[in-house]
Amino acid sequence: MKLKHISFAIFFLFSCKQKELKNNTQIGISADTTQRKHSLLNADISPMDMSWCPVNYPLAKMENNITQKLIARVIYSRPHKNRRQIFGDTPKSLCQYGKPWRLGANEATEITFFENVLIADKNIAKGTYILYCIPKKDKWQVILNNNLYTWGLHIDSSKDVFKTEIPVISQAPIIEDFTMLFEENNTGANLIMAWDNVKTVLPIVFKK
Repeated sequence: MKLKHISFAIFFLFSCKQKELKNNTQIGISADTTQRKHSLLNADISPMDMSWCPVNYPLAKMENNITQKLIARVIYSRPHKNRRQIFGDTPKSLCQYGKPWRLGANEATEITFFENVLIADKNIAKGTYILYCIPKKDKWQVILNNNLYTWGLHIDSSKDVFKTEIPVISQAPIIEDFTMLFEENNTGANLIMAWDNVKTVLPIVFKK
């Protein structure tokens, strides 16, 4: 008798669970995660990010404690490696050697200089530029372009205003998400650009 009652209880609980999963599916809840779907949830898989120089500028501004001048800001989107081949000279490579790359995803990457700076001993006037590169195995050609508000895959090279080459540095472990950040030093800052097993450094000198 007890065994019969136990069997009935198990059957009843199983039936209730199946009914709950069916109802969840009908109202838009995943049977696997039981999380409600929402029409407003449309997150970009390559989210936009922003890096500042000085690095702590956003926090200092929020705390109303700014002690350093704002020099530069980069706005870019962060694609994921996601088991893909990133750099190479084959069609399977996401960033093919010798072809322009927008240094990110989605719209063109933008860099703003709030003060005049020096890059590769050349004067760069304050203002906003598109920043992109042409990667090669041992070096990247980094380019500033003044054709703003354009999609990253359609950069007009006739609007290039500055070019310089920087060496490629191997790194380990790999970086899953493409990353751009400033690293301050005695003469200004380095703009670090890193993804997969590759890193490059663009030195920026602050003018006195």
